[in-house]
Parts: sequence; C-alpha cells; structure tokens
Amino acid sequence: MTELVATTPGLFPLPDWAKEELSDLKGHQKGDLIGGDEGADIVAAYDRARGEAVDDQHDAGLDRVVEGQLRWDDMLAHPLAVHEGVETRGIVRYYDNNNFYRDPQIRGELDFSGDVAAELDSTAELTDDPLQAVLPGPYSLSDLATDDFYGTDEDLLAGVSEFLAGEVEAFPDHETLFLLEPSLVESPPGDGLDERVPEAISEVAAATDADVVVHTYWGALDEKVYAHLMDAEVEALGFDVVAGDRDDTVYNVTEYGTTSDVALGLVDGQNTRVESPETVHERVEWFTEQVPSQTFDTVYLTSNTELFYLPVSKYREKLETLAAATAQEVEA
Repeated sequence: MTELVATTPGLFPLPDWAKEELSDLKGHQKGDLIGGDEGADIVAAYDRARGEAVDDQHDAGLDRVVEGQLRWDDMLAHPLAVHEGVETRGIVRYYDNNNFYRDPQIRGELDFSGDVAAELDSTAELTDDPLQAVLPGPYSLSDLATDDFYGTDEDLLAGVSEFLAGEVEAFPDHETLFLLEPSLVESPPGDGLDERVPEAISEVAAATDADVVVHTYWGALDEKVYAHLMDAEVEALGFDVVAGDRDDTVYNVTEYGTTSDVALGLVDGQNTRVESPETVHERVEWFTEQVPSQTFDTVYLTSNTELFYLPVSKYREKLETLAAATAQEVEA
C-alpha cells in the first residue's frame, strides 16, 4: 500500500498585513538586508508571519510543515542574496513567471552562513509536527547566480553544492528535505555539466539523515537530463503533472525508471482555481497507472510550484485540498 504524504515546496505568500508592515519598515532601513542584520521590528514581523504559516499548515492537516520562506524576497536565490560573499545587484527575471528579483553576484567563497538553519530553528520551536526543510537545489542555485569567483560552470556547481551541504548540516531535526530544481527544466545543463548534477545533488543529500526529494517543475525534464538525474542518491524525484507535457514525464519514468518514492505536483501553484481533493487523487491514480511495473512506497502530494504567487486565501484552500486528498488510498 502506498503512503500518501501531503506537503508543499514552501515559499508561501506574505499575509497582506505583513506586506504593508515590512514595506514600511524596510523603507526606513538602508542597505541590503544581509542575514542577521534586519532590525528588531523586521525580525518581529517575520516571526509573526512565520507563526501564521505554521498554523495554516497545522490547521489544514498537512503531514509535513515547512518554514514558509517568507523572508525570501529573492525566492530561490535567497541563500545567496543574504550571503556576505555575494553582492545583490539589479533586478532580473529568473524564469518566465512575471516576477522579478535581484541578481546575486558571487564575489567570494561561499562559506557557511546559517541563515536558513536559523529559520528552521525558529520553526521547530513553534510546532511538534514533522518538519520539512526547503532549499534550492545546487544546479538551480548556481544557474540563478552570476559568478565572479569560481570561474567555470563545473567549479561553480561544486562550490554551491559544498555550500548547501554545509548549510544542511546545521539544520535541526527534519523528516524531509525538498531540493527545488526548476532550472533542470527551464535551463537544462549542457553536455558534461549534466553529468556533474547528480553528484552535486548527492553531496547535499548526504548532509542529512532525512528523506531527500528533488522537486522539478514547469514541465518535463529533457530525456538526457533525467537519465543522469537518476544517478543522484536521493529518496524521491518530484514531477510536475500540471504544467507542460505529462506524456514526456511518463516516457522518462517508463524508459529509465524512477525512485521508490515520488513527489507529484498536483495542484497549480500559479492558478487561483482551487482543485478538489477528488481531482488531486485522480491525478495520483493517473500517474501510478502509467507505470504499472513500478511500486511506490511513498507519494508526496504537493503543489507543482511554490505557492508564493497566490492570494493568501487561495493558498490556504490549496493546503486543505492536498491534506484532504490523502484520506483515500492508492494501490501501487
């Protein structure tokens, strides 16, 4: 019997009160908000918002609780944007999602930061629910950076993976770790670098005893990228079954196999239409039926993308949908 686990890739929308309050507070604090340098009022506002995010997940009945990443103004690039060795420069658009962020330019070695670990420590104090950590995957983080230190794409990827592994080692106890890798779909690595990606991901995964999920989204992976990704030493791969051509994803899975656990992006993280639990469960069954030779121990039910793009009311409804969809069982 397959276990269904309701969770999310994090990066939640800020409550309206927090947007207004933080906009005002940050307008009075000059300079970049490097990790740990925020004023006391800003810290307090984020603490309150974090508490609401934890309560939202608990009230919805999710099986894993994330921190919410409400401080991540630069989204997936946040671990770089708050690093002392990185200069955050002008506004850029990372992906075709109509959102714009600052460009992180790496100026020095990516040594230990501890910024995300501190967020998770604060979250662990708020809940007894199983904790899930969220990080950008090493390829996506290196893809979003402007490198002015490491020199080559291979050295940059190695430096980023070493940095992320060091950050993970400082995390409090957590059940799962989601590594978000949309760049594997949107900006796939070329020949040579694609062979380095599973090694980089495995290095980060080895830094934790938790189950590691590499979650990809905004479409299907290129066949060659997927074949290499299967070499990564992780418990689960994540697939977007909302956006792009699902048949390409099914082809990859049937041709090259997959992990015994999978994460499925089943609700649309960028569309305000709220799916029903029945629709979500039907999508789980559709996927498992496409690969009848594969037995899944665990299926993580999640949104295909971050939920940052949604109004707060809709994001909360989608949390409830994911949790309710686990009430039924799936034979696999």
